[in-house]
Amino acid sequence: MNVNAESEKQVSKSGIFWGEIAPADHVVQIYEHEAIFLDTLTGFVGGGINAGDAVIVIATDAHLRALRTRLRSYGLHVDSLLAEKLYIPLNAEEILSKFMVNDWPDETLFMQTVTTLFEKAGKKGRRIRAFGEMVALLWARGHNGATVQLEHLWNRFHSKNEFSLFCAYPKAGFTADPHTSLKDICACHSRQIDGSRGSVSELVYRHA
Repeated sequence: MNVNAESEKQVSKSGIFWGEIAPADHVVQIYEHEAIFLDTLTGFVGGGINAGDAVIVIATDAHLRALRTRLRSYGLHVDSLLAEKLYIPLNAEEILSKFMVNDWPDETLFMQTVTTLFEKAGKKGRRIRAFGEMVALLWARGHNGATVQLEHLWNRFHSKNEFSLFCAYPKAGFTADPHTSLKDICACHSRQIDGSRGSVSELVYRHA
């Protein structure tokens, strides 16, 4: 399952970067370009797989397809990872529909949904990494309050379960009073990744 020789150096640097993120951290990236986000996500997923973690990715179909292509280009055997439930890609819209009630995340339904996912991924005592794009979908629809509530629900679940949690937002979505809205989102996270750099190996993070 290791990456091929051409990509080994890049993925190794990314693994070091993500290895410095504690399981208790809730990390966000607010990105300007799709390629930058996909580089970061690929490093997060690939690094987890190479470390023996189970990786849950809740994203749009477009991002899931792009991620699959990138993982394969790095030499990862995606079909085998899927069969072993080491890589668990899920459609963000479908997962949202399981716990949204009247455009608001229902806490009980959310906890039931994510608990089921994590129990499946954590079999055999595996560590877990999770990426979620559901918050970005809600934000893009203008459901700012529901977005912040969902971030808080993730934090409540995270406080009782040890795993690495990563989410991302396109910067273009922060249009109305961007300073205030960025502050609200960053306040929900312990770390923020620089979203303006183009190389996984150059990524830096700071306390949000």
